[in-house]
Amino acid sequence: MAKALNVNPNRMELSRLKKRVVVAKRGHKLLKDKQDALIKEFLQKAREVKSLREDVERELLLCYQSFRMARAQTLPSMIEQSLMCAGGAMSVQVSYQNVMSVNIPRFLMQERPIQLSYGLASSPGSLDIALERFSRIMRRLVELAAEEKGLKLMALEIERTRRRVNALEHVMIPSFTDAIRSISMKLEENERSTLSRLMVVKEIVRSH
Repeated sequence: MAKALNVNPNRMELSRLKKRVVVAKRGHKLLKDKQDALIKEFLQKAREVKSLREDVERELLLCYQSFRMARAQTLPSMIEQSLMCAGGAMSVQVSYQNVMSVNIPRFLMQERPIQLSYGLASSPGSLDIALERFSRIMRRLVELAAEEKGLKLMALEIERTRRRVNALEHVMIPSFTDAIRSISMKLEENERSTLSRLMVVKEIVRSH
């Protein structure tokens, strides 16, 4: 429900409120267009992220299957010792892309290949396959993290924009409109009262 504004009923205030309601309506239209565009972009990105996540989950399942195969072929202590010998390094550079006033992160992963320095005779081949698969999937995991973060930021921006649109549509614009109507009615009433007094004065002057 719109809250009534406490304003002075004069022509200057009436002119100021009319200008404010024009600006509010223009802002409401711009925000509404932004909200619609954001929702369209969000839905498209959500479908892409869903597809990417499903692909990554399938690849992860293959990685875990390779690890389970390796554990079935040798002792857990041997697997642990082999993994401690294997090593690699990676770093992630972060940049941002502005999408409709939302800074979407972009992660660029730089990595060095995993060095398989453990003894090949004491470890199963399925462990090599698992490590190789995990190495390949890291880039896609980083990509998925960036996309899901961007999706979350877009959802927050849509919510903020929605609140602003609702505030303008249901609070500010109705308040301005009611205040303009109230002032206009008050000014018309004052004009009628003034006209009535002038007519009375005119009649008095004529009678003399």
